[in-house]
Amino acid sequence: KDKYEAGVLSSLDWLKELLDAAREMVRLENETHEEVIPDDKQALTEIFLELRNGTTPQIIANVVEDIDKIVRATRFDGWQSTHAGQKEIQKVLRQTLFKYKLHKEQELFEKAYGYIREHY
Repeated sequence: KDKYEAGVLSSLDWLKELLDAAREMVRLENETHEEVIPDDKQALTEIFLELRNGTTPQIIANVVEDIDKIVRATRFDGWQSTHAGQKEIQKVLRQTLFKYKLHKEQELFEKAYGYIREHY
C-alpha cells in the first residue's frame, strides 16, 4: 500500500512539474516570439512526449492526453475573455481530474488551468 501511495504521489509531482515546464515554455515563446511547440492544441502532449522516459507512469500519459482532448473539444476562440468559457473549461478539467481521482488536488487543478488559459 505504501509503495502504491508513493507511486501516486510521485506521479502527481511529475505531472505538476510537467505543467510548470509547459508554462515556462509558453513564457519563453511569448518573450522570444519563437514557436517551440507548433500545434497549440496538442502542446501539453507534445511537451510530455519530449520529457517522458521509460519510467514515466502511464497515468501521466493518460491525464495529459485527456486534458488536451477535452480542451480541443471545449475551447473556442476568445474563451478566456468570457465568464462562460472560463467556467466550461474549469468544469471539463475538473471532470477529467475526477476521472483519475485527482479532483481534490487543488494545486494540480490551478497549474493545469493556468497553463490551459495561457496556451490554448
